[in-house]
Amino acid sequence: MNIYSLLLVQAQTAEEDTLIQMLQEETSMSFLDILMQGGFLMIPLFILSIITIYVAAERWRTIENNQMDVNQTLNAVETLLKSGSQQRAIQYCEEYPKPLARILKAGIQKLGRPIRDIEDSIKNAGKKEIFYLEKRMDWLATIAGIAPLIGFTGTVTGMIRAFMDLQSLEGNVNPSVLAGGIWEALITTAVGLIIGIVAYALYNFLLSKINRMVFELENASTDFLNLLQAPSPKKRKEV
Repeated sequence: MNIYSLLLVQAQTAEEDTLIQMLQEETSMSFLDILMQGGFLMIPLFILSIITIYVAAERWRTIENNQMDVNQTLNAVETLLKSGSQQRAIQYCEEYPKPLARILKAGIQKLGRPIRDIEDSIKNAGKKEIFYLEKRMDWLATIAGIAPLIGFTGTVTGMIRAFMDLQSLEGNVNPSVLAGGIWEALITTAVGLIIGIVAYALYNFLLSKINRMVFELENASTDFLNLLQAPSPKKRKEV
């Protein structure tokens, strides 16, 4: 083998080693390094992801903590009212700071007035509880719509950056020069879509649980009003 062949083999070997080293560096990139390639738009996306987690966890905890056995509560209130203990029924509701107890308390406090007044009091209390249960749910709905749009904005800015690099070098570029803009375009789009999908899924899941609780509260309110309008059992007359 002459000296030229030896140099050629050494050059090829060096080139292969360099390529292997570059591939190893690419595959060794951490998840955080990949996200950093998304550019400045990753900052609002990160904030939106934190808000999504916070709202979902807070609403989930609120829903779970406000669950109450409807039948048991109604039976307890019915027993107390039939025994003539209106104040004790109010105290029983105050022992449980939950939507159902607060709604029943609003109705019990109006006992002695026309049934229409009691019904209005229960409806007003129910509206307040529904508003409280649905608090911050609009945040999730908004994030579900905004996050993908921010991601698509990253696609636009990334492609603009890539073409600006292409123009500045007058077309004498290789794919590595355009990689920065392409990274930004793809990563922001992917992250924005992921956040939007997760926020939308959590919104619908939590909303379904809230709607179920609202349905139970409405049924309990109707049962309570029916209880108040039920005729009192008459004593049997002695012959």
